[in-house]
Amino acid sequence: MLKDKEGNKSSNSHSLPYREGRDGSSLFGGRGGSFFRHFFSRFDRYIIAKFLGTYFFSIILIISIAVVFDFSEHSDKFTMYHAPAAGLFKYYLNFIPFYTNLFSALFVFIAVIFFTSKLAENSEIIAMMSTGISFSRLLRPYLFSSAIIALMSYYLGSEVIPRGSVKRIEFEMRYKQKKKPQIAEHMQLQVDTGVIAYLDYFDGDRKTGYRFSLDKFQKKSLVSHLTAQRIVYDTLADERFHWKLHDVKIRTLQGLREEITTKSFIDSVIIMEPGDFFAIENQQQALTNRELLDYIERQQLRGSSNVKVFQVEYHKRFADPFAAFILSTIGLCLSFRKRKGGMGAALGTGLALSAGYIMLQTVSSTFAINSDWPPILAAWLPNILFTIVALILYRRAQR
Repeated sequence: MLKDKEGNKSSNSHSLPYREGRDGSSLFGGRGGSFFRHFFSRFDRYIIAKFLGTYFFSIILIISIAVVFDFSEHSDKFTMYHAPAAGLFKYYLNFIPFYTNLFSALFVFIAVIFFTSKLAENSEIIAMMSTGISFSRLLRPYLFSSAIIALMSYYLGSEVIPRGSVKRIEFEMRYKQKKKPQIAEHMQLQVDTGVIAYLDYFDGDRKTGYRFSLDKFQKKSLVSHLTAQRIVYDTLADERFHWKLHDVKIRTLQGLREEITTKSFIDSVIIMEPGDFFAIENQQQALTNRELLDYIERQQLRGSSNVKVFQVEYHKRFADPFAAFILSTIGLCLSFRKRKGGMGAALGTGLALSAGYIMLQTVSSTFAINSDWPPILAAWLPNILFTIVALILYRRAQR
């Protein structure tokens, strides 16, 4: 029994950071209270701090171990290829956000199950429920914390990681594995509507192609045929797609008439880049959302067959952040009750479900790339199925 300032006895024996009526109204001013007090009470801040604290601690711990293991495994190659210290530092600076985002959903699940099981074990959730806090009200700070993680995950995946991946992949190619010469032969692609480019040989290291031709068609009729003995990509130009053509011959066709022009050198803008001639591993990771859309549009125009990889990547950047909401809800439903065996059973179930989620992501992406599955379905299918699981568990938890 507790006493108030006037010496009256209070029947509530639990001391909580926040109390709420059974009808869902706050005991600190009712439903007409301020927006901030209603959504960010002490109770909310307590759960949010536990959630985010456990999540970031887990991520920092695992990523630190991953960095140490990666460095230990590849230190001999770094020494062999004389990797500079500054380059090594920047590589791991880009390594950290990539793997943080990659395992974000898994650690949301683990963090929720871990700290919620501790709260249940210490009877804190029982104390919360006894004051009238509903399960739906208990879920609110979990969803708010998930929103913070989802926004962070979206920003990392859309802007930070793509920009860092350019340097990360370049470093790996140079110092982690022996760089293979980039050579492409007999390349043909559509660079614009009715414009077909052909290259007999292209040296990716020198950004130089040989025996180049460019055909322009109108209403299925050839109207222009350009050939160049050598073509060089201008990496110093202010604009993209800038090429220098050497030993050029242009044939212009007008019905039965033909006009031939020869030039020793031409500066030209052709909508293609050296990267279009090579299948670069994980190239989709190095493109921002805007660049991904431009690349997809360009490859569809050319009739490329590998565009699905990029479409799946684009849709996954929107679907993956939502996993934080789904998995935090499942984690809470599995661990908010006090169990005799402690958190072991809940943690084991959580790890099995998170492994299933990651496996489903991989399987659905593979099906989309190698079959006729729509890329948007492949990206969202794990979320759809696990949302159904979350709703079933949520219904059971409310009983």
